[in-house]
Amino acid sequence: MNVIKGIKDAITIGLGILSAAFGLKGFLLSSHFIDGGATGISMLISDITNASISILIFLINVPFLWLGYKKLGLQFAIKSTIAIGLLSVTLVIIKFPDVTHDKLLTAIFGGVFIGTGSGLAMRGGAVIDGTEIAAVLVSKKTQILKVSDFILLLNVLIFSLAAFFLGVEPAMYSILTYMAAAKMIDFILNGIEQYSGITVISTHSEAIRKAITETLGRGVTIYQGKSGYGKDGHINDPRDIVFTVATRLEIPSLKQTILGIDPKAFIVQQSIDDTTGGLLKRKGLH
Repeated sequence: MNVIKGIKDAITIGLGILSAAFGLKGFLLSSHFIDGGATGISMLISDITNASISILIFLINVPFLWLGYKKLGLQFAIKSTIAIGLLSVTLVIIKFPDVTHDKLLTAIFGGVFIGTGSGLAMRGGAVIDGTEIAAVLVSKKTQILKVSDFILLLNVLIFSLAAFFLGVEPAMYSILTYMAAAKMIDFILNGIEQYSGITVISTHSEAIRKAITETLGRGVTIYQGKSGYGKDGHINDPRDIVFTVATRLEIPSLKQTILGIDPKAFIVQQSIDDTTGGLLKRKGLH
């Protein structure tokens, strides 16, 4: 089983490397637009100094890889080092066509392919941009900055420098690139399998609990509550509130089961970034 997972991870990371390299060479590098993070820093320095982008990507990520080794383990560090090294080599040996000279298309689709590459690498258990490692570690050390806050502050600095050295227009297109990449990373990591919390308020809570746990095989939590306004006249009537977590793929069958038991059930759905433990369907390739 571990061998099969290792092969899946390797294929996923490999596809991510090809996608990111295509986004860089097929779109961004010829237009002098940059991405965020360590990749963006490498591209900015390359534009200013004419240094090799492939060498810079690897060198700038080295400190982050060391942090990953110290804090996240040897296996993660090895996979990420290989992934970033292969990205650098791919940029040198594979000749990608310059797809378009349209600036808007370049910014958007360059970001799409880079974001897809980063997301696939993460799915495979590695990173091709080390700033994500630093963001996680900083967020654990302080309660003030979240991961997204750290990445945002870093990218504000990067794009400010890009505006100074490359010009305002390239910097603005670079922000579009970063936004497209960020959206693709989120879609690849979550997509239609994003977790959602489902809260069910019903007078048939016990039957719903049994259906979710025994028929659907999902864990539930029961809250004790009271009805605040009852059309049936039972104000302050005690109610068991059922809470469960499911992926978007599971939600239609879950709702159908609940409404089949109680068509008047009140269902609240909310997005959840991630979960640990419990009876959950794990996301693919995680």
